[in-house]
Amino acid sequence: MHKRDFPNFLASTAETTDDGRLFAPSAERNAGPIADLLARVAPETGRALEIAAGTGQHAATFAARLPGLHWQPTDVDPTRLASIDAYAAQSGTNTIAPALQLDATSHGWAATHGPRDLILVCNLLHLISETEARTLIAEAAACLAPAGCFIAYGPFKRGGVLISEGDVSFDTRLREHDPEVGYKDDKRIIDWATKDGLILVETAEMPANNLAFVFERPAG
Repeated sequence: MHKRDFPNFLASTAETTDDGRLFAPSAERNAGPIADLLARVAPETGRALEIAAGTGQHAATFAARLPGLHWQPTDVDPTRLASIDAYAAQSGTNTIAPALQLDATSHGWAATHGPRDLILVCNLLHLISETEARTLIAEAAACLAPAGCFIAYGPFKRGGVLISEGDVSFDTRLREHDPEVGYKDDKRIIDWATKDGLILVETAEMPANNLAFVFERPAG
């Protein structure tokens, strides 16, 4: 994903541990619920691609929970790539590939990173512009194998409405820093993915007012 100049209130959410790994409390909190969702809806085997893998906490948790998937984490930031690899090494699993640098908001990456049986993006779409989000979803759809699953997790508007004071505050702070970013509307995400040939399987309510959209590429 495009490396934006993220505001300080986002940059400060990840701490550096003594061994150089990054640690984000939010990733620690949501890894379990997301893993529960993956265990229920993701394919048991195949090739998984994680967009904006961040610290690497998610990749380590998900790979351990879904041992039949070969996990390919990606990110745009070299510091995060190093942290992802450090978590993979510590995890003791052998199904996490070395992290790759990928700007998932750019055009054309699907041709070199597919086909994938699972593509996952967590907590990114509200941090990029609508144009970038539209490109990411289109590329993810093109990157999926037949019957492949695409999951987008994070905070979203519900029918154009921010449903809590915390969401209003966070969205306002994001837009004050960069007017192009901010919460995307749930119906717009579904519309984009549907136009790209995906089928909405489920919209899952997640902790802390988050949503997870589960899409599938038709098998035929």
